[in-house]
Amino acid sequence: MASLINCPHCGVRPKEEFSIRGASVARPAPTAPDEDWNRYVFIRDNERGRIEEYWHHSAGCRRWLVVERSNVTHEVFSVTDAEDKAKEAAR
Repeated sequence: MASLINCPHCGVRPKEEFSIRGASVARPAPTAPDEDWNRYVFIRDNERGRIEEYWHHSAGCRRWLVVERSNVTHEVFSVTDAEDKAKEAAR
């Protein structure tokens, strides 16, 4: 992992201040077939490359962040407040 994360609220902070909470995976619709829910919960491809993950700044501002990084090189490409990301997706 990269040793520093640029929190949009606190600035550049050591990665030890953050907790990784999981990949950002599109959730099936509530009415989706059981096969879609089974795949969402239990079977996921772990593709190499750029991924989005939810991180919590647990030792800082305590905000949820979306971190885009490479799961191969651990390079961080962007860090966005999760609330801002949700508002952007709603547009």
